[in-house]
Amino acid sequence: MRTLVLNAGYEPLAVVSFKRALVLVMNDKATVIEHDEDEPIWGTRSSYDRPAVIVLTRYVRVPTARRIPVTRRGVLRRDAYRCVYCCKAASTIDHILPRSRGGADSWENLAACCLRCNNVKGDHTPQEMGWELQTTPRPPHGTAWTVRGTERADPRWEPYLALAA
Repeated sequence: MRTLVLNAGYEPLAVVSFKRALVLVMNDKATVIEHDEDEPIWGTRSSYDRPAVIVLTRYVRVPTARRIPVTRRGVLRRDAYRCVYCCKAASTIDHILPRSRGGADSWENLAACCLRCNNVKGDHTPQEMGWELQTTPRPPHGTAWTVRGTERADPRWEPYLALAA
């Protein structure tokens, strides 16, 4: 069981375990704003709702430049597992400007690519091949990328994740 943690300003911060969320609530560091309809958790002094969404009582300052690391899986996910050249299913990633020509491992230079297009393109640029990119590669954004664990979101989280998108 997982819980969405919101900052005091209601922006999503993280997804934590049910136990961690309950500790935050019991220590008065957070309050429950969405809970399960199941039976409550009984403590020594009182009962607590099973938290689905909690909001922190104090604002936590988050660094504005949350850098999302470049990974193979991230590039494929950003491009919806579709080749940027032919739009077929992608299983590899391609350096738009090849590494042999100084191409970097960056969000702007990596794109999802099918095996056929990747092999045909080889060590060339799309311009040399006469190919056009269907989408322009750029760094991903949104809560799905900055808040880990929201890929498999609980339906009760949607209103809070939609505010931050």
